Amino acid sequence: MVYIIIDFDSTFMQVEALEELGEIVLKNPKEKARILQEIKDITNLGMEGKLSFHESLTRRMDLLTIHRTDVEKLVKRLRKKVSVSFSRNKAFFKKYKGQIYIISSGFKDFIVPVVAPYEIDADFVLANTFTYDEAGWVTGFDHDNPLAFSKGKPKVLRQLNLDGEIWVIGDGYTDYEMVEAGIAHKFFAFTENVLRESLLDKAHHITPSFDEFLFVNRMPRALSYPKNRIGVALERDIPAEAAAQFRDEGYQVEILEEPLTEEALHQRATELSILGVLPGTLVSPAFLASAGRLMAIGVFGAGGAVRQVGTAAAAQGVALFDAPYTHTRAQAEMVLAQMIFLLRGPAAWMDALSEVQPSYELRGKTLGIVGYGHSGQQLSILAESLGMEVRYVDLNNNPALGNARQVGSLAELARVADIISLHLDHRPENKDLFNAATLRRMPSHAVLLNFSNGEAIDLPALTSLLETGKFLGVALDALPAAPTGKQLDALSRLRQIARVRLTPGIGGDTVESRLRAASFVPARLIEYINTGATQGSLNFPELQLPVLKDAHRLIHIHLNRPGILAQINGILAEHRINILGQYLKTNEQIGYSITDIDKRYSRKVLNELKRIEHTIKFRTLY
Repeated sequence: MVYIIIDFDSTFMQVEALEELGEIVLKNPKEKARILQEIKDITNLGMEGKLSFHESLTRRMDLLTIHRTDVEKLVKRLRKKVSVSFSRNKAFFKKYKGQIYIISSGFKDFIVPVVAPYEIDADFVLANTFTYDEAGWVTGFDHDNPLAFSKGKPKVLRQLNLDGEIWVIGDGYTDYEMVEAGIAHKFFAFTENVLRESLLDKAHHITPSFDEFLFVNRMPRALSYPKNRIGVALERDIPAEAAAQFRDEGYQVEILEEPLTEEALHQRATELSILGVLPGTLVSPAFLASAGRLMAIGVFGAGGAVRQVGTAAAAQGVALFDAPYTHTRAQAEMVLAQMIFLLRGPAAWMDALSEVQPSYELRGKTLGIVGYGHSGQQLSILAESLGMEVRYVDLNNNPALGNARQVGSLAELARVADIISLHLDHRPENKDLFNAATLRRMPSHAVLLNFSNGEAIDLPALTSLLETGKFLGVALDALPAAPTGKQLDALSRLRQIARVRLTPGIGGDTVESRLRAASFVPARLIEYINTGATQGSLNFPELQLPVLKDAHRLIHIHLNRPGILAQINGILAEHRINILGQYLKTNEQIGYSITDIDKRYSRKVLNELKRIEHTIKFRTLY
């Protein structure tokens, strides 16, 4: 039989109880800050073995004046601060009742009522006790209790005379002492709340969460996979708010301080579960093929260069998510700014021009928008408020906002618009949509802007027309991802033309848009990891799933071939496993199957599901 010994302060609890008690009883703000810091310093000295425990406890108690009612207040406060990974595993405590002890140098007065909801009775709590006077004031503590002294935990554990394997979970040197004394068999250094470097090399296993302890020991647990094992790497310019969301979820987060090179990625290929990149970063198919644990990539902006490897990522079972609407306001403002610059002419924004050119106003001009989605609509509203007439074409026939009007064709829009702005996705039919024929239909005085799809304009054709004097101005914030041959030549020539403005994909990049993406993208990625939902994915079939309750969720990613779902169901039927819910969605490349089943199943079932032909990736959730 295995017995599990758990420390209380900073292990079962997120906090040190005496420090919380100080928060309650100390009233003067200046005095409170000083005394609490002193208590914290004394605690650390004791936990690191640099101060005898009896002296540590005595000195801390002397700093506080405590009444019985303060202890009652403390209990209410502590019940809200149980370590997250313990609080979600109440079922484990119920199953192992009688095999779990709390051994603490804290006080039974507040420990017993806090651990009671976890099926740990008072007889299984070994701790110090307060002494009180008749008025209910704490006068001290029981000095005959071994736990009031150094080496107290090994003494009380020996007195229990437990017959079986003994494992200790704790964050301090006093917890390790039970193994050091030869009484307990394993020490698990618990680091969810406090990480004490001096203890790590003494641990049989470093345990960032209780889920990790249960996972490595193959014990029943609330989560199928410990969140602390989910590694997240984020590019350095992604706002800190994103890292905070992942850390709050329990994931291990690394900020990549150096530029994200291919070499830097390959060094982490076997560790990463989630990669967060900026829109301009290109992730190679070679990295994807080597990153066996990678589950998802988040683009902190709109699609960007990562779109180019969407197919390769899907082939490896890696879902891509971006923040398609967080940048739309910023992009619309940038488009307007470029319109104004180009209508005013180079004389307005370049020095030492030998020739003065006419300048124009926005008011009264006709703006043509190609692609009337979120970004196009934002621009439409702003442009109309400045006195422009708005016309648009849109494959999805999105309804007009304000006084904007949809026209019948791209050819018609090209003829009537003074300014055309492209807001297109990356579907194949949008490539070279603005070819030589379309560009020639536009008026000679027209302005052309592209802030979306760099493949949508035939650059050689555009360059040739500009060199003949056509167009008042052109602004390109989106360019081909990997230009070659004629495209490279065209780009070189474009840089020599004064009325052309080239920017490196910064149209939607502002402090505000980055913060919006830093909130939006982690939420999508966390939902995918926790539930399997793929709503908004760039390369996976989209499934919005109900919350998983009292079931196991089987996630099967496979090539889109006939009969896969039938094979999944055949295996489940053969093992008499009841299906509670099932969802399947496919795209041209892959199938994405979700099956919720009863909790009882064998490892053999999972192995058979993984071996189905054309399986790309398989995982379970519960």
